[in-house]
Parts: sequence; structure tokens; C-alpha cells
Amino acid sequence: MQRWEKLGLVFCPAAERPWLAGWAAVPFLDWIDQHRCHVYFSSRDQQNRSVTGRVSLDMRQPLDSVELDLQPVLEPGEPGYFDADGAMGTELIRIGERTHLYYIGWNRAHVVPFRNAIGLATSDDGNRFTRFGSGPVLDRSLDDPCFVASNCVRPWAGGYRMWYLSCGRWERLAHDSWRHHYNIATADSPDGISWAPTGRTAIDFAHEGEYAISVPRVLSSADGHRMWYSYRGGPFGPTYRIGYAESTDGETWERQDRAVDLAPSADGWDSEMVCYPYVFPYDGRLFMFYNGNGYGRTGFGLAVLDQ
Repeated sequence: MQRWEKLGLVFCPAAERPWLAGWAAVPFLDWIDQHRCHVYFSSRDQQNRSVTGRVSLDMRQPLDSVELDLQPVLEPGEPGYFDADGAMGTELIRIGERTHLYYIGWNRAHVVPFRNAIGLATSDDGNRFTRFGSGPVLDRSLDDPCFVASNCVRPWAGGYRMWYLSCGRWERLAHDSWRHHYNIATADSPDGISWAPTGRTAIDFAHEGEYAISVPRVLSSADGHRMWYSYRGGPFGPTYRIGYAESTDGETWERQDRAVDLAPSADGWDSEMVCYPYVFPYDGRLFMFYNGNGYGRTGFGLAVLDQ
């Protein structure tokens, strides 16, 4: 059993800037030095578009050292492009001399609410990011017919492996609303730029009524591979919980969702849901940034694995 001790709310936007009108969703980090890190997140601007921003903090006092970067890291693209309504950062990895920032680019759709794809921005210094190109690096295809989104990238077999959200269908509900059905699939790349879906599902639905599995985060070691993610539908209803799976080879995964002891609080910022985990080692322990109510509307918090 993984007993996670909640340390508290780290950051919640207070409309400090026009690009930061609300939300701090899908946190993920990049180390500055041994103790300090940047934590990237997705906000909403005054037009309700997604913008990637970041804060810096010191893990020796993570709740009391938060400093907001006043300029956004990545803003929405130009009208007509795949990321015109949002550029939502999801993953950062160094490949060679450059930092690769993968992000969800999205735009509003005509019948269903939206369409997503995965874009790439790069940086030579880890601070100033520019789009690698005007189009996505992974988009809908024969393997992913509706859209692709939140991803995790790791070195793999002489190249790179991506675990990503794959939407297979939309379901029409009452009052002309829509529900997406997505799980976690994989893609491979020789360089982190050209991606080919493998056609394999890594994490599939396990409960009747389950319809959404998102934001995979993978840690690998000599003992195997571990993944944390969010899931909803099924026994917990429409609000997210944090799930967990293990694999010996990175191909076949066993869901062990009950192993994660991190439930919503009785009240407060994470009383309705817990979601979008980012698990990382620091000082010999495992920590987790995660979101609470409203898919990040109330900011992100920090938990530590109780050893």
C-alpha cells in the first residue's frame, strides 16, 4: 500500500496576470539544482484559453518558497492552427543539448467540444521556448481516431517511448452533451520528434462505466516500471482518482489502483477529486505534485510517500 501524506497546497492562481486568470493544472517539474526546481502548469487566460506557466520553489521548504514567473512559458498559437485555443504543457525532457517541452494543443470543435493534439516546443537554455514547428508531432490517426493528449516521454530502446492519452470515441449524452472515452496508448520515436503509434494499449479500462484514463507518469528502474495516472467513471463516479500500475517490461501493465492511498480530503481545495499526479524522487523519498477540485482550478498540492 502506498500511503501518501499530504503536505498542503503549493500554488493557486489569484489572477496575477491576464494569462493567469485561473487554474494551475497538470503540474510537472524541471530541476534547477539539487534542491530547487521549476514547476510547470497550465493556466487559463481571460479568453479561457490554456497557457503554460511556471513557478520556482525549493524542495527544502516547498510551501514557503514559491515564486511565480510573471511571463508565460508558452501561449496559444495563431488562429487556424492546432493550438489556437490552448498550449497546455504536459512533459519536459532533455534530448541532446536541447530541452523538449511537449504540450497539448487544442481548439474548439463544431459538434463535440474540442479537438486535441500533441505539440513540441524546444529551448537551448531551459527558459525561452519556441515552437518546433507549426503543426503537432502526434495527432489523430488510424490508431487514435478522435484525439491524442497528455503524455509522458522516456528514453527507450535506443530512442524514446511516449505514453499518451488516446481518445477512441465520443458518446452523445442527454441534452446534446458529449462524453469522451480515452485510455493510455504508446508511441515510439528515434529522436523525440518523429513519433509512430505502436497500436498497443498500455492502460485500459478496468471497471464498468469507466471512460477516462489520463496523464500517465512513468518511473523506471532496474526492478521494472511504475506508472501513476488519473481515472474516472466506474466505482468513483465522474470525479478523478489517482491510479497506479506496474510492468516488468514496459509493454504489459497490471493495474493496482487500490495500492494508492490518496483520497480526497474532507473539505478544502482537494475535497472533490485528486488527479494529474507527477511523481518524482527527492532526497531518498518519493513526492507527488497533484491537482484537486475542478481539474486544477484550485491549484496544485504536494504529497510525500510514507515509508
